[in-house]
Amino acid sequence: MKRIVEDIKSGRFSKVYLLYGEEAYLRRQYCENLRKALVSEGDTMNYSVYAGKDIHVNEVIDCAGTMPFFAERRVILIENSGWLKNGNDQIVALIKNLPETTYIIFAEEEIDKRSKLYKAIIANGYAALCEMQDEATLKKWVLGLLKKEKKQITADALDLLLDKTGTNMENIRREVEKLICYKYYEEGITEADVEALCVVQIQNQIFDMVEAVAQKEQKRALELYYNLLALKEAPMKILALIARQFHMLLQVKEMKGMGYQESDIAKKTGLNPYYLKKKYIPQATRFQLLQLADALTTCVEAEERVKTGRMLDKLSVELLIIGLSTQ
Repeated sequence: MKRIVEDIKSGRFSKVYLLYGEEAYLRRQYCENLRKALVSEGDTMNYSVYAGKDIHVNEVIDCAGTMPFFAERRVILIENSGWLKNGNDQIVALIKNLPETTYIIFAEEEIDKRSKLYKAIIANGYAALCEMQDEATLKKWVLGLLKKEKKQITADALDLLLDKTGTNMENIRREVEKLICYKYYEEGITEADVEALCVVQIQNQIFDMVEAVAQKEQKRALELYYNLLALKEAPMKILALIARQFHMLLQVKEMKGMGYQESDIAKKTGLNPYYLKKKYIPQATRFQLLQLADALTTCVEAEERVKTGRMLDKLSVELLIIGLSTQ
């Protein structure tokens, strides 16, 4: 990321950039920063966007070969094309022979570093990983957002904010904006403000539900389930998330028992290190390996009851929660 900031400051740009990784907010931010630096504001003649799996390759090639209109550069943004996973020899050839005035920015959630296109981008430009940020980085970022608006937040309120929002930066940004508006005439943001205003993300509610199951707090587990239904979450989506949670806990417990370091567990499971340490490892200790394996089997059975028409989805998930949280 520092390389992109330096390029923008110096005005010396690579011909092609790749922004990849699961943190969509960072991908969008750096794409926008590059766009502003490469083309004039409002210049729609020399800035083209192609998005999705159905991009017509020839259109991109034709656009790349067109001289900029009364401008220094032509800039093309290609988003989530899948080409960095599935390959595209025509685009590889284009990258290797880009016209002097054409610049391309790729923004992809998933890539394959073994692909010819990735190697071509690395050889002719720069690739930056936009990954989920750790707790310290997120806190510093939130404090920066609030400082711009002359707001402050207590340490406990900041911790609660991240617990509610998760590590997704777009979620955090939305909730911070709500807090800023809510406290328009006041400087300080407290735990009570966060509790009153900020929305708990569904994955966090699933985590709390499994925590209630582990503690055999059946009433609490069911309350969380009914809350999700009231928010129009589909029972089968809730079931899938419960199954995913137990699957993650099983992996964490197995690897922890085998002596893996937390950094290795995070890489292998794809979990954010902050949540791995703060939530997943402590929660995994509340279950035995056999309990986690049995819970996964029970989730599969609940799904089968619905798919075979033997039970309605809402009831099947309800009975699953009751069964898992029974003393």
